[in-house]
Amino acid sequence: QSALFNFHSFLTVVLLWICACTYVKMHFPALLEQRTGFRGFFWKAARIGERLSPWMAVGCLTMGVSIIFF
Repeated sequence: QSALFNFHSFLTVVLLWICACTYVKMHFPALLEQRTGFRGFFWKAARIGERLSPWMAVGCLTMGVSIIFF
């Protein structure tokens, strides 16, 4: 089943995408300097990961537990 039609898979993809964009911005900030256009989409995800990092950590931990046990 596609991740677009399964809500659990969709949340997993979104969490991983935000975490990956934040990781890239922390290690290679020049890649995500542009705030508009196609790169702006990744910059916004990195910004969400930076500002909501405690909540993102809780979300990733919860998602990991739910994937392992359910």
